[in-house]
Amino acid sequence: MGMTEPVRLTRYARGGGCACKIPPGELETMVAGLGPATGTAELLVGLDHGDDAAVVRLDERTGLVTTADFFTPVVDDAYDWGRIAATNALSDVYAMGGTPLVALNLLCWPRDVLPLELAREVLRGGQDVARDAGCHLAGGHSVDDEGPKYGLAVTGVVRPEELITLDAGRAGLPLSLTKPLGVGVLNTRHKATGESFPEAVAAMTTLNRDAARAAVAAGVRCGTDVTGFGLLGHASKLARASRLTVAIDAARVPYLAGAREAVRDGHVSGGSRRNLEWVTGWTDFGGVSEEERLLLADAQTSGGLLVAGELPGATVIGELLPPGEHRIVVR
Repeated sequence: MGMTEPVRLTRYARGGGCACKIPPGELETMVAGLGPATGTAELLVGLDHGDDAAVVRLDERTGLVTTADFFTPVVDDAYDWGRIAATNALSDVYAMGGTPLVALNLLCWPRDVLPLELAREVLRGGQDVARDAGCHLAGGHSVDDEGPKYGLAVTGVVRPEELITLDAGRAGLPLSLTKPLGVGVLNTRHKATGESFPEAVAAMTTLNRDAARAAVAAGVRCGTDVTGFGLLGHASKLARASRLTVAIDAARVPYLAGAREAVRDGHVSGGSRRNLEWVTGWTDFGGVSEEERLLLADAQTSGGLLVAGELPGATVIGELLPPGEHRIVVR
């Protein structure tokens, strides 16, 4: 099948990008009791807290980081979608304080519906991002599927003493966010209207490499990246794993231009609404408006890092507090 006219890839996706994830509450129920299979290497990070990647110890100085991430089209441009998906997959290694070394393509493609030239553009986008990251991209796996999906399986390394995990938080530490929020509502608007948002694409294709290096250099040991479960969802997982309360100063949280307008115009994905529903039972929202709550729960794709510590260029959006009545407090 050849290309005859522009194809809107987002029309082939039930939910775009990380918003297509299985809702966090359903996911936790599904995997409950499914502990990791027993292996010979020492497992440093597994399923206990839902960290961004698994880590096994190779020796005293080296941990092996492994992850996989793929999703449906988040933008209509095939090359940009490939870049975004690859950046997002590499982020899981960076979020653990690691360095990606090699990746494999994961591609599902409706070969009788969409031209293979578009699939090539998706793969080219992933290849260019991997090259920028200094990560080998060598082969992978493809499936003829009803809908397009793309991502990477990534392997990296980390020094065990530099691991960044969800359960290493300490009360009194500031919380920093390295990218603005809002890509979820902007992507939802893009899917509905075809309007492009270059600032959102730029954010989603910015590697978390430099932020991760800064975090490791600053001695950060607790953190995660902010993706499909939204800021509130990922902050909730951090609070639960570290047995602390996360306090978020709503006025300090940065957003991309147009994000608030997108919410006001109703461009909120079902994934974002499910995120908000999931965290509401253990969150004190105070007087924060419904619009603000939806933005804080907005399902991000290839978002920034949320770390317990201060980083150059990052925005301090709150702090870790001793455990209290609520897991999250929005001020």
